[in-house]
Amino acid sequence: MAIVTIVGRPNVGKSSLFNRLTGTRRAIVDNMPGVTRDRLYAEVEEGDLRFYLVDTGGLLPESGHPLDELIARQVKVAIEESDVILFVLDGREGPIGIDRDIAMLLRKSGKPVIVAANKMDDPVHENELWSSMELGFERVVGISAEHRRNIEVLLEHIRELLAGKEIDDDMETLRVALIGRPNVGKSSLLNFLAGEDRALVSDLPGTTRDVVDSLVQLDGHLVRLVDTAGLRKKSHVDSALEYYSTVRTYQAIDRADVCVLVMDAQEIATEQDQRVAGQVLERGKGLVFLVNKWDLLPKSPRLGDEIRDRIREGFSFASHVPVLFVSALTGRGVEKLPPILFRVAENRSRRISTGKLNRLLKDLLAFERMPCSRSGKVLRLSYCTQVSVAPPSFAFFVNDPKIVTTSFNRHVEKKLRELEDFSGSPLRIFWRAQNPENR
Repeated sequence: MAIVTIVGRPNVGKSSLFNRLTGTRRAIVDNMPGVTRDRLYAEVEEGDLRFYLVDTGGLLPESGHPLDELIARQVKVAIEESDVILFVLDGREGPIGIDRDIAMLLRKSGKPVIVAANKMDDPVHENELWSSMELGFERVVGISAEHRRNIEVLLEHIRELLAGKEIDDDMETLRVALIGRPNVGKSSLLNFLAGEDRALVSDLPGTTRDVVDSLVQLDGHLVRLVDTAGLRKKSHVDSALEYYSTVRTYQAIDRADVCVLVMDAQEIATEQDQRVAGQVLERGKGLVFLVNKWDLLPKSPRLGDEIRDRIREGFSFASHVPVLFVSALTGRGVEKLPPILFRVAENRSRRISTGKLNRLLKDLLAFERMPCSRSGKVLRLSYCTQVSVAPPSFAFFVNDPKIVTTSFNRHVEKKLRELEDFSGSPLRIFWRAQNPENR
């Protein structure tokens, strides 16, 4: 699928245009310069027109701030990936010095460019459009992202420039979210997997403030990798910006098939990690525990076993989740991640045959500690069936669902996991009344 990239200096309306074209609020919108500091991908579909839209961090004038240089490098990478570039200006203000610098960068790229002169809320402002034409690009459109003015005209220009581009309807096979607390190495991991400076990597706290998507090839399969702002405790979410980023992380979990919880080997299974892992499984997503920076720990013969024990103790509810030890900075161990991701994704879509379910039911009927009510009514199982996948979900029909205990539910899940490989995937078990009066 073709890629269209939005570039421009801060506060000209790039994120508003992104949200207008995608119909979402995925890009953080604020009047603080540099709010969108990385690239965001989203899919746009307008009739027969389909493409990926990229929102980039604003190009700031030289200020000496180390992030400015990082953002400029990111925009250059995004331009290289693009088929069409939307160059957004403040149509009322007209081009200023930095706009002309960006225009020079775009001309050097040789990519098709559409100038979108934003904030032209009324036809009367069209008289100011001539200044945007001075930049020397053939296609210039006066728009208002806020009021949707001339958005259809802009889309028609994109359609013309993308005519003949091959569209691959099956370009994504797996969505993977990289989640975890700040500064545990998520962006370094993404960059190593993607083979480029895809996410901003800096020692400045909060460098990754939004969800960042990358389409990458892993073991011959196209995968969407999602890096996120580090999840913080609620007490640390002390600004609207950080709040939006935290919310976006949970949205990324919802969009993912498999989540990789990245942890620093020196601080494993924190309360926040436990809460996030629980959210991933509760939302029905696959989960992998990735221990980063373990090579920085003092070496000992039982180091791996000791860390695994700490993980099993801290995540007692997720004993089925695979654990991987890596150094995202050097790449050591990272090559083992793709096979684990594909295995967890496969487990999440796994079905159990009717024959195996019948054997499970027979085994459960022979269970000696069957739950019973206070009045002495014993739980009776009639039959069971798998009702769905992603995650695998099973319905057990019994005489009275209210009799089922938590411990018996855990026993049934254990038996299901003995039947098939469901490692990394949650299982959902529903108890249904066989007789209508007990429903």
